[in-house]
Amino acid sequence: MIKKAATQRIEVIDKIYIGILLVIFGGIVLHAPLSVGFSTLFPAYELIIKSWKEILMLVAGVLMVTVAYRHRQLKLFKEPLLIAISIYALLHILTAIGFGTEVSLQSVLAGFLIDLRYVLFFVLVYVAVRLYPRLRRPFVGVGIAGAVLVSVFALLQVFVLPYDALKYIGYGAGTIAPYLSLDQNYDYIRINSTLRGPNSLGAYIVIVLACTAAWLILKKKGLTWQSSTVVTILIAGGLVALWASYSRSALIAAGVAVAIVCGLTLVRRIKPVVWAAIAVSLLVVAGALFVARDSSFVANVILHDNPTTGAEVTSNEAHLDSFLDGFDRMVRQPFGAGVGSTGSASLLGDKPLIIENQYFYVAHEVGWLGLLLFVMIIIGVHTRLWDRRNDWLALGVFASGIGLLLINVLLPIFVDDTVAIIWWGLAALAIASRR
Repeated sequence: MIKKAATQRIEVIDKIYIGILLVIFGGIVLHAPLSVGFSTLFPAYELIIKSWKEILMLVAGVLMVTVAYRHRQLKLFKEPLLIAISIYALLHILTAIGFGTEVSLQSVLAGFLIDLRYVLFFVLVYVAVRLYPRLRRPFVGVGIAGAVLVSVFALLQVFVLPYDALKYIGYGAGTIAPYLSLDQNYDYIRINSTLRGPNSLGAYIVIVLACTAAWLILKKKGLTWQSSTVVTILIAGGLVALWASYSRSALIAAGVAVAIVCGLTLVRRIKPVVWAAIAVSLLVVAGALFVARDSSFVANVILHDNPTTGAEVTSNEAHLDSFLDGFDRMVRQPFGAGVGSTGSASLLGDKPLIIENQYFYVAHEVGWLGLLLFVMIIIGVHTRLWDRRNDWLALGVFASGIGLLLINVLLPIFVDDTVAIIWWGLAALAIASRR
């Protein structure tokens, strides 16, 4: 039935549904500058402007059910992965009701959007591509266009534009910082490109580099001049953006993701002498870093702790304190503290709390059961990606997903709308589409 639905004429309602998903998937890489710019021009509509993607997702959700019913494909919602996501969403509703008097209404609503938007987008894309497998091509095209845009703007920020150029469209203390410095050392400026911050940019580049590496290795045809140009921009812009973000977690995650791609595809082609050379090179780099541990480069870029320019509390100490606090709260609160009780949503209430760990973040919002469901969903998605690892897209998304899971130990990166929607959208596309 699904195959038959994919070959029939696409009705208007289907086109609207698909069009909304493509608008979200393509526009999300510009969400930060557009929301800041338009919110500055129209401050009375700031909430609506910032929530454009969530509003479109809700509309798409209604259209999804309608389209699936019209194609007699409601059985798609009975698949185990989608059932687990539905239970996860239901748990958020029950938790919000249970803690209704302890968390402000604004925080609860914001928490719902932040916690569930990326899994909702996963479901929306998954159902659309199951109904119309040919959607893989336009989604991939939109994703590549977005990656090129982010990479090019990152190159401009590093080599052409002034470091505070984003302030001219409304970036600032009341919105998003136009740039950050490395441990308050302005010799090391951390860029944003079009994302919300350097860490978000670094995490996004992990996805870009992993998928690009997978495509290059598993491609079936030779490179044309167009594809060569795109790949060059993605690799050069990605590496420059990754370095200029000065995100250590993203740098490690990118290395792990690309290593997974290469390990799963090239491991049998690499001779023992090459492995030995790689091992020696890593030892040499480690030794050089140890010898130069007191240098400005190591103190700032590697350790983020320069005693002459740094803050009283370094980022390392802040990450550790947040990790220990999040773990302690998780142990003490098996049922969580309610949706919207942490992160940016909690800033709308009278009990602000920031937990810099995605897993403790989920546990704090919806308890141990919520964390268990979250982990089950993650495992389910990665298992299905692994099963399709001969497909370059599935391999790239799988590898980058492992990288993002590592970042989530130090930063709740799925809270970032751009990174989360891009990765979960690509995961749905890779799982649901034909190879």
